[in-house]
Formats: sequence, C-alpha cells, structure tokens
Amino acid sequence: MDTLMSFTIVSIHTMDPRGAKVGGIETHIRHLLRHHPADARLMLVGIDERGDLPTGRISEIDIEGRTISFLPLMRVEPGAQINAAASLSSSVTLRFAMRLTVALPMLRRLLAKSPAIVEVERLELVLPARLLGHPVMALLHNEGQRGDKMDSILGRHWWVHEVAEWLAVRLAAQLFCVTQKLRERVAARHPAHAAKIGMRTVSVDCDLFSPSPFDTSERKLRVVFAGRLDAFKDPPLMFDVAARLHARLNGAFEFHYCGASDPTVFGEFAAISAFTIRHGALTPRQVAAVMRRAHVGILTSYYEGMPCFLLELLASGRPYAGVHLPQFDQIVRSGHSGEMVARSEDRAQTAAAMSEAVIAAWNGIRLGIYTPEGIAASVASFAVTRQLAEMFALMRRLAHAGQPPVSEPRFVAAGE
Repeated sequence: MDTLMSFTIVSIHTMDPRGAKVGGIETHIRHLLRHHPADARLMLVGIDERGDLPTGRISEIDIEGRTISFLPLMRVEPGAQINAAASLSSSVTLRFAMRLTVALPMLRRLLAKSPAIVEVERLELVLPARLLGHPVMALLHNEGQRGDKMDSILGRHWWVHEVAEWLAVRLAAQLFCVTQKLRERVAARHPAHAAKIGMRTVSVDCDLFSPSPFDTSERKLRVVFAGRLDAFKDPPLMFDVAARLHARLNGAFEFHYCGASDPTVFGEFAAISAFTIRHGALTPRQVAAVMRRAHVGILTSYYEGMPCFLLELLASGRPYAGVHLPQFDQIVRSGHSGEMVARSEDRAQTAAAMSEAVIAAWNGIRLGIYTPEGIAASVASFAVTRQLAEMFALMRRLAHAGQPPVSEPRFVAAGE
C-alpha cells in the first residue's frame, strides 16, 4: 500500500461501480468512491457487470477522477439484479457471500499491515466482513418489517434478516440506521448494544443535484420518479395517480420514469404508457438532467428509509407530492418543499388525494409560491460534503483504534 495512505476503507456490496444500477445503497457507495479522503485507500469488493476484469483479483480503476482498488468476486449480467431473486439458491447476495468467504484469506493478507475499516450495506455480510479482522461499520437502509410488501426473498425468509441483525449488532463496531424510527426499533430489540446503534441518513450531492429555474413554457406538467419498481413502492398506485393527472389536465401531462424495471408487468401501466417517457437506467448525472426538466416528483411507497430520490429531487429544486411518511416531515413542508398525503384504506381515495397534491404543487410553481432555491434549502443539511466528512472521521477513528492518533481527514470534492 502507498505509504502516503494512512488507512483503508473496504466497501463490500453487490455492485459494479462502472454500472448504472440505481438505489440508495448504490448512491451512497458512489459518494464514498468520489469523496473518500485524500489519504485513504478505497477498496470496493463487488461484482463485474462488463466481463472485462479478472474475478478474484484486484484492478485499479478510475471513477470520476478518483483511483480505487476494485475486487470483483463474480460476473453478473447487468440486468440480473433488476428483479428480486425467486429463491435462496438464485440470490445474487447469497452467491456473493459464498465467494466473499472463499476470498477471505487473500483479503486478510492484503489488509494485514494496514489500519482498515470495513463497511457493509447488507447485514447478511457482516459476519464474513468481520472475519477480515478489522472493525465493521454496517448500514441498515430499509424500514421494512415482517409482513410488509416486498419483492426480495427476505419477504419469504424473514428469519434470514433476523439472524443477520442479531449477528450484526454484536459483531459490528458501529451500526447506522437511515431513520430514527428504525434506529429505535433495532435498539429496542437489542438493548445491550443500543450504544453503538446510531442514525445516519444517506447524503445528496448538491453539486450534481442543484436548483435550476422551472420551465413552464409548454404549460405541460412533467412528473418524475427514479428508482426500481419494487412492490413496496406500490407502482400501481403511482400509475393510477398519473392517469388521473393526465385526465385532469386534458392531456397536458407527462410521466417520466428513470430506472431499469419493466413497468409493463403491471396492468395499470397500460393506461399511461402513451404519455410515459421511459428513460431506462441512467447515471446520476443523467438523472439530474431529467429532474431539471421535470416539475414535481412522486413517491407512493408503503415504507421507505430516507430515499435518495427524494433528497435528489429536493436538492434539484423540485417539490415532492406523494405519500406521507414520518421521516419526510423534516424536509417536506406544505407550500415550501412539497405536499404529502396520508395513505387511506380506500385506494381510490388515496389516488385522488395524491393527484390533488400534485396539482397543488403545480399551481404553487406557476404562482411562484415554490421556488427552486427555497426547495433546495430544505435538504442542505443532507449535503454529502457535510455528512460524509463526519462519517469519514468516524471511520478513521475506528480503523486506528488502539493506535496513535492521526490528523483529521481532508474531504475531497468531486473532480478534485
């Protein structure tokens, strides 16, 4: 390892940093890759979606001007993780965990002489991560509970999550949950370990997602959603709202979808396909460009953590209109950054109320009540420059535990 490097950050997740997979976890990891401190080596243990790198061997690659060490453990086709696995045997995460276990001796040798911190985004990977012999920081991203609507095999094998959580709170040096409600729930289940269970949301890159003027010259409302069309996001409700808006505005409406999921698997999509622009899988920079053209963003989820889509939407100066979730209260305020609707048992009533919320935001834009700069200010405290600097400082302290203190890290801006 370069003598100028004072510690190593090892991030373990089933992603290819060169790919376009979207989601809160992937966004967080890309922030780590772009912004890690100048004197920290960043190693990503992941997968190869292109088939151009040797698996089981480290390659030095460039990610937006930053050099990282990339260790792909297996080859996975780009579309293999769009839909949830049908069984444990077909789970990419399970196969990845098995490959990680095989690679442990090699990784232990590589990290033997370096202070290091291992970060994982899936609790199922905490055990093999801890076997690397360095402190582990685990992040719990999802609010889902047993019985909730979800596509993943955890919905059918919830015991896997419960066992993984039990191990994680005991083996990890630090466990972060993305909402306070989730943190309280996990701490209540494991009171003896509550001191190391914290709350930290994902961050937003306010340089990439920044406010710009609304374009209302066409007098056509453009609503956007970016992400996977998982069951817990309730795509049928989202499509119902879009259909109502198109009828309400006499066709002066477009729905923009950014993501690799196939919306045609939902019967409700047929009613909106003619006025839906399917952008496909996009890079964060391309998503930012779509948001600049849009007016309002929507979510209809049964549950969420603190979704990157929402933070990026508001950072782009675009109001939110959709379902109310408690953690959204800190950033979404009526007449300032968006309009929220409580989910009702009556599905049609919920769809009608959400379409009215979107119309209220649209009217607020045209009347000048909503301003891009005012909306963006609501998520200033979630800026990557602030939140990751704090996280990197903690990583440094954990990596150097029991060793002489070192100077605080210098945060690296994108492109620096």
